[in-house]
Amino acid sequence: MKRLHVHVAVDDLAASIKFYSAMFAAEPSVTKDDYAKWMLDDPRVNFAISARGAAPGLNHLGVQVENANELAEMSARLQKLDAEVVEEMGTACCYAKSDKYWATDPTGIAWETYHTLDSIPVFGGPSAGGCCVPEAPAAQKAPCCTPGQANSAAGSCC
Repeated sequence: MKRLHVHVAVDDLAASIKFYSAMFAAEPSVTKDDYAKWMLDDPRVNFAISARGAAPGLNHLGVQVENANELAEMSARLQKLDAEVVEEMGTACCYAKSDKYWATDPTGIAWETYHTLDSIPVFGGPSAGGCCVPEAPAAQKAPCCTPGQANSAAGSCC
């Protein structure tokens, strides 16, 4: 069964953990100095937040699958899109090792489909500093929501 994945960049991790823990009536299943994740069954969602310097707001959306067969099914769906699909096998990101595919929707929102293989002790990602969201093609970059705010396709969202 698939699970919706939502990742939000935040300014204040502690305050955000307090807020989302109250909203979901659950403590995070993973807590790091710069990251927290809730694996919820009601609603069935993998909800993650991070404080790593990205503009606050929606970072990316995704579909987390439970096995390689489901990932292959999602890959086949993505290949039918009129968009570039980025494949990352065995990649390290967000304290996990995963196989994944990325696509960017027509408005510039990054979508990740992935199968988590294992947890790892580091955030990972590009130079371990930025988000793991690949750079979208220029034609798919969304405009900024407010002046001075980075767009979602570049890894930090409105």
